[in-house]
Amino acid sequence: MDEHFAFSIQTGSAEPIYRQLVEHVRRRVASGQIRAGDEIPSVRELAQALAVHPMTISKAYSLLEAEGLLERRRGLAMRVAPQHQRAQPAASRIELLRPALSRAAAEARQLQLPKHTALKLFEELLDQDPTT
Repeated sequence: MDEHFAFSIQTGSAEPIYRQLVEHVRRRVASGQIRAGDEIPSVRELAQALAVHPMTISKAYSLLEAEGLLERRRGLAMRVAPQHQRAQPAASRIELLRPALSRAAAEARQLQLPKHTALKLFEELLDQDPTT
């Protein structure tokens, strides 16, 4: 499977796997890591790689297609739709990150962690090598 489609899912997460995949593709397109014309892994290939049911992948792909992020081509691999030539502006990418940070902030408050501790942890996580 192509390296820039290295999907990661959290099987223990409350967020359904298909939603995790949808968000993953949205973020990769928004950042310009995947662009118009890039082919995405087949349903079968991704289901095997992630050890999930193919219908989970199919549901995610269908939602992305309905959204206009992906386009289906009869007899060929799905690909990123033509209108996604470049990364979105920083403001748009920030809005994609906001929900995750809001959840993290709420959890930090529930745990009564000091602001500086939560920010330090976030900085450490940002500095980690994503391949480890």
